[in-house]
Amino acid sequence: MAHKFEIYKDKAGEFRVRFSYNSEVMFSTQGYSSKSSAQNAIDSIKKNGPDAPTEDNT
Repeated sequence: MAHKFEIYKDKAGEFRVRFSYNSEVMFSTQGYSSKSSAQNAIDSIKKNGPDAPTEDNT
């Protein structure tokens, strides 16, 4: 698989999500206090991401 979500714990002990494509990290989230909150972030991105507009602030 060329792309994946990964839940991991940072140095502060918070759960974070990163999204990788071809082994390159495209983005990571803020820290969450629980693993279930990190999973909820993934679910929200999957559900709402395809319809999100692109905002060009250049």
